[in-house]
Order: sequence, then structure tokens, then C-alpha cells
Amino acid sequence: MTLSEVHWDRLIPLPKLSPLQAKVTVIVVALLCFINSYNGDFVFDDSEAIVNNKVAGIVGRADLLCALFFQLSFLAYCKAFNKGRFSVQWVVASLLLCAAAMLCKEQGITVLGVNAAFDVLLICNVNVYELSQKLLLKRKTFSMSDFQTGLPTRLVLMLLGGLSMLYARWKIMGTGPPAFTEVDNPASFAENIFLRIVNYNYYYCLNAWLLVCPWWLCFDWSMGCVPLIKSAADWRMIWLLLLWCILLGLINQALCSPDIQRRRTLTLALVLLVVPFLPASNIFFRVGFVIAERVLYLSSAGYCLLLAYSVGWCCSHWAKYRKLVCVSMLALLCVYVLRCALRSHQWRSEKTLFTSALSVCPLNAKVHYNVGKNLADRGNTTAAVVFYREAVRLHPTYVHAMNNLGNILKERNALVEAEELLSKAVSIQPDFAAAWMNLGIVQNSLQKFEEAEHSYWNAIRFRKKYPDCYYNLGLVTLNTLGRYLNALVSLSAGNLGQAEAIGREALRIVPNDHTIMFSLANVLGKLQKYKESEGFFLNALKINPKAASCHGNLAVLYHRWGKLEQAKKHYELSLKLDPEAPGTQDNYNMLRRKLDQLKRQTP
Repeated sequence: MTLSEVHWDRLIPLPKLSPLQAKVTVIVVALLCFINSYNGDFVFDDSEAIVNNKVAGIVGRADLLCALFFQLSFLAYCKAFNKGRFSVQWVVASLLLCAAAMLCKEQGITVLGVNAAFDVLLICNVNVYELSQKLLLKRKTFSMSDFQTGLPTRLVLMLLGGLSMLYARWKIMGTGPPAFTEVDNPASFAENIFLRIVNYNYYYCLNAWLLVCPWWLCFDWSMGCVPLIKSAADWRMIWLLLLWCILLGLINQALCSPDIQRRRTLTLALVLLVVPFLPASNIFFRVGFVIAERVLYLSSAGYCLLLAYSVGWCCSHWAKYRKLVCVSMLALLCVYVLRCALRSHQWRSEKTLFTSALSVCPLNAKVHYNVGKNLADRGNTTAAVVFYREAVRLHPTYVHAMNNLGNILKERNALVEAEELLSKAVSIQPDFAAAWMNLGIVQNSLQKFEEAEHSYWNAIRFRKKYPDCYYNLGLVTLNTLGRYLNALVSLSAGNLGQAEAIGREALRIVPNDHTIMFSLANVLGKLQKYKESEGFFLNALKINPKAASCHGNLAVLYHRWGKLEQAKKHYELSLKLDPEAPGTQDNYNMLRRKLDQLKRQTP
């Protein structure tokens, strides 16, 4: 068959359908494409909020743009064939659109596989079954004449284009895969390869069910939402057998059916269904989700093609039930429209979206966490505590839930339990800066000032730009400084030795604080450690040279020490800075009388 002999109108046969029936089928297919695009499952981190999301949410633009460029790339590839020839320019345009799709979502590169399959199966009309017979059974050789002229050139162009895109992605994003945890995709961490494969196939079953019946929709499917199959006796194994029976039946019809049109249609439908889903299948690499409804958007084209073909087949083979088929399709359309309207309402706010997931994934700790966070943001902390506790119960290492629960308990003055939760959170995730800061606040409230200071410093170590933590650290430092100063003042009149020890410890913590130097110098002066006292007074004056009290007390020290000229100098500096300083004038007058007396005694 040449390119000009390809019958595009027979790609999806709808035999003996009236114009109205054909229009209904097309409308159903189009609406199914739209409704499947609505299966949004976007994961929100702990600080992200939803603001009046439309359709699949503003974060869904990447998937929608990817689908747009995916379809444009496929249409451009179709445009490359005209009157028995193909246009390299249109193939290049298809590759550029494929690159645009991939830049929106990596899944967009799968259009190259779809284009290749379309070329081989529809343009070149290769019979896969006969080809496999030649290769595997009869072991006959085949020549390039078995393929349409120009096919190798097109495949090489697409291969080179795909490799170039992957190389560009590698240069931009780096070589290392993203780091995923067990809660993101527990099946991929199963040690038993059999159980890993079984659970992957169970995920395929759930994805297939969401295509057929998009009723169980959830914004997040991680954290125990789908319990793992742990033995071959699990009843869910039935769904795996059912899925593969249906797939093998479709593959058999696509390869071995005597009806060439059926083979081509079913093969293309399976390609559209399976190829876009391959990046999410965990076959080539580990993905960071259990189920992501958004990845089914492109695959829904294959599902719609299968559905449309099934409707056409039923109408042609069961003529007397044609009306029933049409009524059933209209009923299905109404159900999908109602489901779409309901999901649209659920996406209008955080509250409705998160609470709608409780009935779908009651074992998902992240669902309970998000419901609790939304309640706390709206001021209902009593209900929020219930959901946070449930999140921690379902996932005992959920540090974000522990952090938020600890904050609420702190506000309720349940400080001991709050400290336990936050301490556990930072022990599980030592680089959790927010939990370190909150732990410091709780410890400060419990008057564990040294532990609080340590927690604040840990928070700053893991998050350099953390103004709130710097502020709290300043407060606890001031608090510590105030306690030391109060102790120095109270002990300086009694236990001078203890006062000296406290002063030295305070300087170790805050080495450049002139007020601590001043207080410690006074204590040392009373202990007649004049030399050390002088050093602290002078260091304090270097930091704050206009401190009248420091000059005055240093003058008193020199007065007692017998360094009268130096005492006179600092008395005068003190009075110059503060003429009303209490006691300084009297001490200065006493010093002057003593100096006059010494002068008279000198011969």
C-alpha cells in the first residue's frame, strides 16, 4: 500500500451509523478526553496553598501544555505524508514540537514512540503478526522492501532527535535521578522482586480503573494510601489476572485478527494507551508516586479510541440493540459530566479538596495532615490536633505533622509533650530547621535556656537566612545575659567568689559585652584583684569609652590601689561625661584633699 492509498476515513470504522449517532459518539469521545484531563492529583508541600483552582488547577498547566504540544507533534508528523512522499521539514517540525512537549513534561517525549508506531502500522501498513512469524517461527529473512520507502530515514531522524532531547535534558537537569523515599513509592523499595512486580501491576490495574471509572480521585496517593500486596494469596491478585486477560485479548486481536482495519485500529489504540504511560510504569526507572492521575491524560486518547471502536462494533453487530447502546453512552456521558462538576466543586478550596480525599485514602497520613493544617489555618486547632495525631499514628516518622502538632501544643501550654514531639522530629530529620527553632521556643518557655540556645544555633546551621530564629536567639541571649547580671549584682554584696565564677561564665558566652566586664571588674576589685579588675575596666572602656560609671568605678579602683594620679584622671573624665554622677564628686573631693595633704607633707 502506498501513502496515497491510506484511507483516513476508515481509521475508526463506524459502520451504518446515522449522522446523529456518529456525532454523539464523537462528542462522547471528546468529553471523555476532557474529563480525563480533570483527574488532578497534584501534591502540595507543607507551605503550598490552592487559590481558586480551575479545571485541574493552575499547577496543571504543564500537563495541559504537554498534551497540546504532544498532539501538535503528532499532527505535524501526519502532515509530513502527502501523495506518496514525505516532507523532512514536517518531520523536523514534529521533533521541535516534541521538544516543547518534553520541556513542559518529560512524558511528552513519548510522542516519538507514537509517531514511529503510526508510521509503521498505518503509513507502511506493516503486519506485525506476519513479521513476527518470519522472525520467530519460519525464520525467513526479510528485506527493506517489506517496509515503506523512507521509513528507515524517518526512524533515524526521530531516534537522533530523541537522543538530542535526552542529552539536553541531561545537561540541564544533571545525571542523578531525583531522591525518592519509601513513602513516595513503597513498591519500588520492596526487597522481593516478585512482590515488586506484583505491586507494580496492581498499580497498573488502579490506573486502568481510573480511566474507565474516574470516581476515586485523590490529590495524593502516597503514604500508605494503597497497601502493598505481600503474598500471592491476596485477593487483589484477581485484578492483575483480569487486567492481563483483557490486555492479552486486545493484543491478540491487534496482531492476529483477519480484519485488517481492526488490527490497525486496535494496534494504534494500544500504542496511544500504553506508550505515553511507560515513563510512569517504574519499568525504566523509579518514579516518585504510587498513582499520578495526571499521567493518564495522554493515555486517555487510546482509551477513547478503544471506546469509540467498541461503540461502532456494537452498533454494527448488534443492530437491534443500537438504541440501547446509544442510551448507555448518553447515560455514561451524563455520569461523567456530573462527576466533572463534583470534582470541579471539590477543587474550589483547600477544605473541600482535602476532605474529599478522606473517603478515598483514609490510610494516607498526608491527607490527614493537610486536613489538619487547613483546620489550624482557619483557627480550629481542636479539630486540627485530632487529624495531626492521626497522621502521626499512621506514619510515626512524619516530621511535618509532629512539628505542627508540637506548635499547637506549645500554644496550649502543653510544653512537655510539645518538647517530646519536636525532639523526636529533629532526631528523625536532623536538618529540619523549623523544628529546631520551634524546639528552642518550647525549651525557652521551660526555662531550659542553654538547650534553647543550642536548638536555635542548629536551626541557623541548617538555614542560614532565618530571621525569626536570629530574633529568638537574640532574646534568649538577652535573657541569659540578664540572669547573669542579676546574679552578679546580688552576689557581689555577699558570695564574691561565686559572683566571680558567674561573671567569667557570662563572658565566655558573650565575650564582648561591656556590661558584664564592668560587673566582673567591680567584683574583682572587691576581691582586691586589682590588676585583673583594671584589665576588665579598660576593655569595657574600649568598647564603650563614654561610660561615666565605668570611668568612675575605675577611678575608685585606682584610688584604693594607690594610683592616685590615674584615679584623678578618671574621676575627671567621669564628671565630664556625667556631672551629676552620684558619689563621684564626693570621691573626687576626697582624692583632692588627699593629694593636697601629700603635697604639704612633701619637703
